[in-house]
Amino acid sequence: MTRPQRLVICGTDTDVGKTVVSALFVQGLGACYWKPVQSGLEGGGDAARVQRLLNLPRERLIPEAYRLRQPVSPHWAAELDGVTIEPSRLGLPRCDRALVVETAGGLLVPLGRDWLQIDQLQRWGLPVLLVGRSGLGTLNHTLLSIEALRARAIPLLGLVLNGPPHPDNPRSLEQLGGVPVLAQLPTLEPLSAASLAGQWASQNLADTLQQRHRHIDCPL
Repeated sequence: MTRPQRLVICGTDTDVGKTVVSALFVQGLGACYWKPVQSGLEGGGDAARVQRLLNLPRERLIPEAYRLRQPVSPHWAAELDGVTIEPSRLGLPRCDRALVVETAGGLLVPLGRDWLQIDQLQRWGLPVLLVGRSGLGTLNHTLLSIEALRARAIPLLGLVLNGPPHPDNPRSLEQLGGVPVLAQLPTLEPLSAASLAGQWASQNLADTLQQRHRHIDCPL
């Protein structure tokens, strides 16, 4: 039997739509959702947003390892709360179905004064799906993120671009970054489980994801 898919969803920057993309893949894969480090608890955090959007059963929401009160970088939020983010508490959880892990912010966000999020990605060894905005500024942020992942030999499944379709950025990113754009997620009105399901089906993401896993020869 094929093992359930496991992947990490990272962003090229703050507020690029990682949580919406995470919800897209959680629903499409029938996956569990895990946000290991949550900075900022307004509205219950990202896990609560995914749960409300998808009406996700509680058993598919894996509790955060750290829930930090302030909406700032995790290392500083932890210091403000008087805690230290320990790698030993960030081991991958057991899950009998697919697993979608959503990181906090971008790849080089610090989890500690001497430890970056990308260091944790190396520990997990899971393939990464990189989320970027569709418009101006995405080329620089995305290409830098691709270089950072390659420098550490972290497998990259592909890119998801969030926002209004751009006439050139997808082609430029594929040519310059050597990584496929797996999906382009437009602004959805309304944003709902049904509209996400429509995008999953229309962009044939189930087959595309399986093909990419095989292409990069990465364990699911």
